[in-house]
Amino acid sequence: MTVSNHDLLVRPATTADAGPLIGVLAEAFHEGPLADWLIPDPADRRTVYYRYFKDAVYHGLEHGQVYTTGDQTAVAIWYPRLEPAPVDTRSRLATLEHIAGPYAPKFVLLEEMFDAFHPDEPHHYLAYLAVDPTRQNQGIGAALLADQHRRLDQLGLPAYLEASNMRNRRLYLRLGYHAGPTIVLPTQGPVIWRMWRGAPTSGGRSPFPRTRPHRRSL
Repeated sequence: MTVSNHDLLVRPATTADAGPLIGVLAEAFHEGPLADWLIPDPADRRTVYYRYFKDAVYHGLEHGQVYTTGDQTAVAIWYPRLEPAPVDTRSRLATLEHIAGPYAPKFVLLEEMFDAFHPDEPHHYLAYLAVDPTRQNQGIGAALLADQHRRLDQLGLPAYLEASNMRNRRLYLRLGYHAGPTIVLPTQGPVIWRMWRGAPTSGGRSPFPRTRPHRRSL
């Protein structure tokens, strides 16, 4: 389904959109405390991020829901998580080692921490939201989210995400998310804010669910 939100066209992405959307993700996430922690060298980061987000886009197109704008300047990658998702740990470890090389251990640690604190309650998971840096602060990301939020409210489902900086945390709070317990990455890593937009209820929205950390080993 294609949706027009004022002057912004929001539509499902296809494989034909992959190239531009990989670039949007790599550029949008290139700066910030998480990027600095994952790959301190900016030149190496650009190379690794392109490979990492290429994997993310194609995985989202195959297994999730990917939305973009008419001009391909923004992208959202969602995954329905109606039950706990199994993870092929050996395959993922091999993929991360191929993508990140010497930086793979921190990518492994990041994904392991995210998985360990992921809620079990049925929801849709916003894995990535990115807007071309030259088009940020124009309400594009908020419009892209609003499109999915309408669908989730119709389904009676909540949404979950991790925010990696205060700017994004403030955006999600404005859009109806609530902050839950944080994740603090080890080895002097940054704080990650776990965010929850509850399902509509007669009294408002469902609260942030209790999460029992579950471990997996990569």
